[in-house]
Amino acid sequence: MTAIEPHRVVAVVGTGTMGQGIAQVALVAGHAVRLYDAVPGRAEQAATALAARLDRLVEKGRLDASARDTALTRLHPATHLADLSDAALVAEAVLERLAVKQELFAALEDIVADDCLLATNTSSLSVTAVAGALRHPGRCVGLHFFNPAPLLPLVEVVSGAATDPAAAARAYATAAAWGKTPVRCADTPGFVVNRVARPFYAEALRVYEEGAADPATIDAVLRECGGFRMGPFELTDLIGQDVNEAVTRSVWESFFQDVRFTPSLAQRRLVEAGRLGRKSGQGWYAYGADAAPRAEAHTAGPRRAPGSVTVRGDLRAAAALPGLFQEAGIDVVFKEDGGTSCPGWIELCDGARLLLADGAAADHASVPVVHFDLALDYRAATRVALAPAAAVTPAALAEAVGLFQALGKDVSVIADIPGMIVARTVAMLADFALDAAARRVAAPEDIDTAMRRGVNYPRGPVEWGAELGARWVRDTLEALHEEYPTGRYAPSQALRRLAAAQEDDAS
Repeated sequence: MTAIEPHRVVAVVGTGTMGQGIAQVALVAGHAVRLYDAVPGRAEQAATALAARLDRLVEKGRLDASARDTALTRLHPATHLADLSDAALVAEAVLERLAVKQELFAALEDIVADDCLLATNTSSLSVTAVAGALRHPGRCVGLHFFNPAPLLPLVEVVSGAATDPAAAARAYATAAAWGKTPVRCADTPGFVVNRVARPFYAEALRVYEEGAADPATIDAVLRECGGFRMGPFELTDLIGQDVNEAVTRSVWESFFQDVRFTPSLAQRRLVEAGRLGRKSGQGWYAYGADAAPRAEAHTAGPRRAPGSVTVRGDLRAAAALPGLFQEAGIDVVFKEDGGTSCPGWIELCDGARLLLADGAAADHASVPVVHFDLALDYRAATRVALAPAAAVTPAALAEAVGLFQALGKDVSVIADIPGMIVARTVAMLADFALDAAARRVAAPEDIDTAMRRGVNYPRGPVEWGAELGARWVRDTLEALHEEYPTGRYAPSQALRRLAAAQEDDAS
């Protein structure tokens, strides 16, 4: 299916930030764009604002002045809906209220041609329900842009239950022609990104609510160890606590209050207090010229590294560490642990063991254990988190801290919490992604593309889970499920099947 031709008209209804962004994308792609807003004068104001946006692009050297001038000749505010009659695509970015969107599309159906696509930019409503008021719902498709639309590449192309495959294909091709990265997905709560991303926020909030670490430390560990561009507390401050909490609550309610999507009481209290993030001057952090300096991540003081360490067994996802120790001048002695069924460990003084976080609390081990968190890349990571059991001596903990400091890492010591920070987050993200793929929300490659391009994850969660191994993801979640037997961490059937298949292949 071919994209909508550049000479065809694109109309945008709703001229707020998102509407203006979509209009800019279509305008720069060469279309004549008609802007309509139900509030008199808003379309004209939006056209002026769009002109200013294009002026800034010219100033920054991102757009030629002649291209700007030509584009502005194609921009037309509309006074009445009837002015959109020649549109080949109408994209709405109006209030997130089902009745409002249904009423708009029902009115448009009497105005536009039969081959005109009706696209909703909804992020929380059902595309199927939006199309439900139409005589011909097959023309209705979701085109979910991410804010700011001109900058973020991802567009989720959402097919409702009645969406004509040809309409979805034409919408997909059009988004690609506009220079975007489209992904196909089914009409389920949260689509791809807002569904799969929930654990990134939820697990950080859970760690905070249990008192294991403060927001600054959790953010730093996920950035500097997990490789995420922003931590969840600073990111939700940027998004807006009210917006993020509303999306979480919408997905939770749409899934009939599935425990895996349970909202956070701590975040709800923040919203109730009016601490909405950057836009209110205070969220998890303070903002503005008079704001107090931001709290820093907890970082352990310098400790002496051991001259040598003994590594027993296979460190699995942390297999790179012995080589890094050797590069740092630390002698490494390798010994078998007597079997291959258990993960390996690094011996510390007093009989303590340094183990990769496995989903269980360190205190539950039969010997003193210091857990270290999962890293995206142990060589590139600049911070590592440690969680000691109560039985670990100060000398053993100091040795563990010094060992990672010898690699040039900052070390954050947090309370003993199952799965720590990065490990539990990545395990949940991988499981959510596999579950979504199994339920045909989107293809695995589209899920990974959506998470990398839509929310800047350092690795797609399907790919990340495959690299760690389905068995590691399953075992981590099963251990978390034993610690929290609510169903929140119960591995999905898709993950269980994949892990079992890997075990069969290995036997």
